[in-house]
Amino acid sequence: MSLSDLFALFANLLASLNQILTAAIVITAFSLLLYSLTFNLYDRVARTYSAMLVAISVVFLGDVVASLYTNAASADFWLRFQWIGISILPATYFHFSDTLLATTGLPSRGRRRLVVRAAYLVAAIWFGLAAFTDLLVRNPVIEGRAQQLQPGPLFPFFTLLFGAGAVASWSNIYRAYRRCLTGTTRRRMGALLGSIALPVSVFPYLLIVGGSAATLHPFIFWSFSVLGNLAVGAVLTVVSYIVALFGAAQSDRVVRSRLFQWLLRGPFVASMVLAVIVLTARSVRLLGLENSQLLPLVVVGTLLSLQLIINVVRLPLERRLFYGGGADRADVQRLQMLEERLFTADDARQFLESVAGAACDLLRVSSAFIAAVEAGRARIEARVGPDRPPVDRGDLTRVISQNGAAGTLFVWEGYWVLPLHPQGNDNGSALPDKILGLLALRARAPQPDLNEDETQTLQTLADRAAAALEDRRLQEQVFAALDTLLPQVDRLQRLRAAARYSSKQMLQAEPGSDPSFVQYVREALTQYWGGPKLTNSPLLRLRVVERALKEHDGHAVNALRAVLYDAIERVKPEGQRRFTGEWILYNILELKFLQGRRVREIALKLAVSEADLYRKQRVAIEQVAQAIAEMERETGEEDAVDYTIAG
Repeated sequence: MSLSDLFALFANLLASLNQILTAAIVITAFSLLLYSLTFNLYDRVARTYSAMLVAISVVFLGDVVASLYTNAASADFWLRFQWIGISILPATYFHFSDTLLATTGLPSRGRRRLVVRAAYLVAAIWFGLAAFTDLLVRNPVIEGRAQQLQPGPLFPFFTLLFGAGAVASWSNIYRAYRRCLTGTTRRRMGALLGSIALPVSVFPYLLIVGGSAATLHPFIFWSFSVLGNLAVGAVLTVVSYIVALFGAAQSDRVVRSRLFQWLLRGPFVASMVLAVIVLTARSVRLLGLENSQLLPLVVVGTLLSLQLIINVVRLPLERRLFYGGGADRADVQRLQMLEERLFTADDARQFLESVAGAACDLLRVSSAFIAAVEAGRARIEARVGPDRPPVDRGDLTRVISQNGAAGTLFVWEGYWVLPLHPQGNDNGSALPDKILGLLALRARAPQPDLNEDETQTLQTLADRAAAALEDRRLQEQVFAALDTLLPQVDRLQRLRAAARYSSKQMLQAEPGSDPSFVQYVREALTQYWGGPKLTNSPLLRLRVVERALKEHDGHAVNALRAVLYDAIERVKPEGQRRFTGEWILYNILELKFLQGRRVREIALKLAVSEADLYRKQRVAIEQVAQAIAEMERETGEEDAVDYTIAG
């Protein structure tokens, strides 16, 4: 094989690799667009960047589809289709730079806003000229596997405006960079200076240099094309990560981890599968196996292998890359371990049912139940067998208090009852003054007649049931602490995010930051179905209430009542309603304010003391206030858009 043949072979391989990389950029850009629309829709910077991603996706999609044609006339539609993105990208880039500048505390006074509108109008004109006339581009040709249009008489003017728009946009981003004060924000804004590569990457250079470069110097041409696409993919990912941080209330660690997972399971898997399809199809043709079923097997194997690899390496990589070191990494690992090993209410029920079933098998009785004792009442956690537990469980708690010695069976209502105590000592002995619950078995005789082996085995089962109840109670205390902590943490994270690029944001009032705000919410909830504290509530001045007026025929009280209801629904956990620890805040709100029940009735229904009910009610009202503040903030972000594409 001669040297020229070797260069030609490498040029063909590079051309195929360039085609794969171009398709990978389309996949990555579209995936990042979906990410932005899913997680960052309400931030102006993210919205304008999403418009850039649409333009980039269109350009590279047109390039991929056009490269599949060997006939120039057939590729004409897709080569002109690309001009949707080529025309609009300078306008979206300038819009993006303007929002960055406004984020740092320098909003438009009218001139930049006018330029943005004019840029979108000019973009529409350029696309019309490219799509329906030959004034901008004309006569598609294919030279050296490179599809292109030829320049029209207006193409030099487009080049001039394209370059001027890119330079002006980059200048705005540089001004935003100069306005950043902290080292972190300067580094991030400095990384956005590299976004100039995005408009540069979509400019149709072949209309200037011609397709002869792909014919005369194919190895050099395709080498530069591959390197250029690799650079575009890297810049696209970095800029998307920086933009994902704008307006995000979560910590940087959470944003990085979420984006990392999105890229791994989306663009990475899709691009690898696409590469495998292309390479396998060409290998099959070279080997003369056109009718082979090898391709679907390879694709399925690739998908399964990639998912396996991601599941194995994702968490170790995240911990090493995103969770820092020392105390930070240890804290995150503890939280992840809690999530993985969480003993949920359903887990507790299943375990306690198995304990009750084992006790029935041990003593050869038909029925048994396990109850948790809290605030002077017993709550059935699990039962087996045909018999239903007695209804009067208040009487049961009194009997336990009188007969609740550790390890002692006593008779009650045809049941043998064994109190369950926490195992608090180092030697595993029970704490006789504390009762977690009880294990009750249908009596097989008037008085307990257990032998030594049965007594020892039953005590072992009772200890396991007590451990489950104790763990579940401790977890509920952790959740109650989190219910109190999370609103404050969320508020601090939002303040941190708002003040990241502009110090003025730190001093601006946050929706719901008024110390009286929670009191206003409490008063409105207290008179949810009518009263002067509802009809004259300061909450009526909220933007979210004003927006709800349209849906309630201008009736302010109904609008406020609807906002309160929506806020309560935001407190509601996912899944089917239960009367368990994680549902207690929602249940208090629904029973107390929506149904109007009395405190004693609610306490009995939820199996809590009245004092504990009042404490949890205070936390629940704070949650509602936080939800309303969040709704107000979202409404403000939607109303804060100074202009739209339509003007």
